[in-house]
Amino acid sequence: MVNLTLPDHLSIKDGHLWIGGCDVVKLAFTYGTPLYVTDEDRIRENFQGYKKALTSRYPHIRILYAAKANGNPAILKILAGEGAGADVFSAGELEIALGAGMSPQHLLFNGSSKTEADHRMAVRKGVRVSLDSIDELLQIDRIAGEEGKIVEISFRVNPAIDVPTHPKIATGLATSKFGIPAVEIAAAYAQALTCTHVVPVGIHCHIGSQILAVEPFAKEAQVLMEVVAELHAMGVKFKFVDLGGGLGVCYEHTKEPAPGFDAYADAVMPEILATFSRLGISPEIWIEPGRSMVCDSTILLTKVNSVKKAHKTFVNVDAGFNTLIRPSMYDSYHEVIVADRAGAKPEGVFTITGPICETGDILAHDRDLPAVMTGDLIAILDTGAYGYAMASQYNGRGRCAEVLVRGEQSALMRRAETQEDLLRTVVTPPWL
Repeated sequence: MVNLTLPDHLSIKDGHLWIGGCDVVKLAFTYGTPLYVTDEDRIRENFQGYKKALTSRYPHIRILYAAKANGNPAILKILAGEGAGADVFSAGELEIALGAGMSPQHLLFNGSSKTEADHRMAVRKGVRVSLDSIDELLQIDRIAGEEGKIVEISFRVNPAIDVPTHPKIATGLATSKFGIPAVEIAAAYAQALTCTHVVPVGIHCHIGSQILAVEPFAKEAQVLMEVVAELHAMGVKFKFVDLGGGLGVCYEHTKEPAPGFDAYADAVMPEILATFSRLGISPEIWIEPGRSMVCDSTILLTKVNSVKKAHKTFVNVDAGFNTLIRPSMYDSYHEVIVADRAGAKPEGVFTITGPICETGDILAHDRDLPAVMTGDLIAILDTGAYGYAMASQYNGRGRCAEVLVRGEQSALMRRAETQEDLLRTVVTPPWL
């Protein structure tokens, strides 16, 4: 905890970590562990931060939450109440967004490998679709014709921009599976303009995730505006220009914070506004924040099962990479706090490990912590994005509960899975 800066919604009182107006030790006792705990007010604060930064520079802004970051329906309902739409990547995410009260016109169905059922659902619901290839254009034009509909589309352009992030989440590289190269995008729109049941009304781009500098976003805006100018000259009537998401968060709280919402807006807006003014157009600007919207809103609480001294001291907890896979998949860093002795001075170096039968099931390596004991409660910070969303039932372990807090109130927004849930969809072949 030395020099560890906590965000405003986290605090330490009487040796316990609190989130919002709730003592996390009491939450763990009430709901059990492992347990994801999300602060509703923090999500609203993050949304308003984006909205204020962008609308102060241009009035026509639409924030589409990247539902893949955390698809709990309660979170989408919170954001729908703030006026958000959503970037959805599957029929399931589309259903959740619509069920949360988001308007079909405020959704964009993304993805490089959609099924015919995905396309048909989008067409029937009146949702715009971001296309990733000419093949997909021909498919959705046919499907829209069969449904007797006209579908509004964009293409995803690949800007071939190298970004400072993990290679598995760099989506705007020339070698990425996503998007149509910028030098080929005009031909795609030219073909779309000849289609009977498709109308191109936007353009979409996404350069990656967890980007901790604003310069790549400025470069993205420059490339995108060059394409917009070319397409405008071809006769494309833009209703929206979608910059995607990607603004990162600082997982290591002893380091400099990530760029803020105003820094992001300062990076992308000048080029966009200058191009809009020159072309005499005023489409909506869409962005797709996910991680930066929900990541710091959530902590993962996990109980210490045992402590073992070997070549290092291992703290064995009841959450593993089945609950939070990011440290194992991306070698990612999350701050950890002994939540029932928060603020106590470090007394040793500890490695936090999970219960999964894998050597790589390590949540945090070599952390300076108070002397950890069996029964202690560990809080893992910044787990609101790609935490529960990427959880699994590996090793026959049900996924944990999720709790939402608002001030002093707390309530389940998803119960923990039971052993019965593990077998709920299993069907025994008749010959067994």
